[in-house]
Amino acid sequence: MFDLSGKTALVTGSTKGIGLELAKLLSKQGAKVFVHGGTSIEASEKISAEIPNSTPLMYDLIKSDCADKLYEMTGGVDILVVCASIQIKKNWDEYTDEELENQFNCNVINSYRIIKKYAQYMKKQKYGRIVTVGSVNQCNNHPMLAIYGTTKCAQAKLVKNIAPDLAKYGVTINNVAPGAVLTPRNEKALADQEFKQKVIDSIPLGYIATPQDITPTILLLCSDEGKYITGSDIVIDGGMSL
Repeated sequence: MFDLSGKTALVTGSTKGIGLELAKLLSKQGAKVFVHGGTSIEASEKISAEIPNSTPLMYDLIKSDCADKLYEMTGGVDILVVCASIQIKKNWDEYTDEELENQFNCNVINSYRIIKKYAQYMKKQKYGRIVTVGSVNQCNNHPMLAIYGTTKCAQAKLVKNIAPDLAKYGVTINNVAPGAVLTPRNEKALADQEFKQKVIDSIPLGYIATPQDITPTILLLCSDEGKYITGSDIVIDGGMSL
């Protein structure tokens, strides 16, 4: 099961966190993987050296030409996972224009551009798997993540809107929304033991996830075993959003 031999995958934001663990898992299942970082080719090269059959690449996803530039480096792929995002924690009325625009550019506008670019190849070959990585913040209201949560809502809505069209070509697209996960992004906040316990107390299953709790579901959506799932928004949060 979950055999990806002969498939090629691009995972944006795959030098750390969920993206990193997913790149490892896709490679383990036989896929050729492009390891992407947004700021440092050295970081991509370091991770790629640890993942068999992978290729490092780097491009900043707040730039308007990122979809074209990525495609120049990868060509068409069978699997696209849009995992990279920008998250800035501030009160809703404290964002600068640049902080506002960077989050929307990376998380919504350029996610759309990347999906649009790679979907053309998938439609031609009558096969493709696209997964966007959302967040429990598209379900919950967080006082410091109003903009981030809004971008993730927009991303999930985009998936539902374009899924019917892509389905005609044998291409599936789904959104996965993780809850609290032990990743570098959350390291600083979760170092506060009192805050960490509050987070745990808000999760019915009683613990904070690791990336390995999230990636098997994404693997399902990337494989033939998940071929009948499209347009879905799958929340993986231990019940946090309930």
